Amino acid sequence: MDLEELKNFYGSKKADIQARLEDFEQNGKDNKKIFLELCFCLCTPRSSAVKCDRIVKQLASNGLLFKGTAEEIRKYMDDISFPDEKAKYVVQARGRFMDTKVNFNDFLKKFLSPAGAREWLIKNVNGLGRKEASHFLRNIGLGKEFAILDVHIMRNLKWFNVIDEIPEQLTDKKYLEIEAKMKKFSKDAGIPLNALDLLLWSKETGFLFK
Repeated sequence: MDLEELKNFYGSKKADIQARLEDFEQNGKDNKKIFLELCFCLCTPRSSAVKCDRIVKQLASNGLLFKGTAEEIRKYMDDISFPDEKAKYVVQARGRFMDTKVNFNDFLKKFLSPAGAREWLIKNVNGLGRKEASHFLRNIGLGKEFAILDVHIMRNLKWFNVIDEIPEQLTDKKYLEIEAKMKKFSKDAGIPLNALDLLLWSKETGFLFK
């Protein structure tokens, strides 16, 4: 697939992508949905996003996401990496943002910019790196200008010669460098960055997700 084919592919997916982005905007208006997206992103490092989504929805359905101990939550995480740590991260995040009745949406919007919110999340929420914080903010409608650099996206960035190689270790400095290159590619292609992420993920996996 070349750039023109990518643009045509976007044309065929644009309506579905826009609908998904509108779903993200709606997520950002509901404190419980915001927390679910945070837990999803806490689960995703080195793990299947589809499996993580299934686990979080199951934990929400049976109530353990909101009331369970780390040990109880851990029992549902056998299919993902670092289950012990991730179960603890979920409980820590719940204590900070749900048990205290914080209005999560208002809290995040107090920052001068989404970039400020991203930096705060990276520094203050255990388990969130730059990719996960970017993913979380995008999924609640606050990360329109962030790249979510998972292996699917970077494989496509290499394919389109946006980057020369996929880094073995994605340091914070390297993340920001690649993010800047993806922003330029987005502008050159005429595809919004948050839409480009969903498009490339769909191209790689065969379906739209989040």
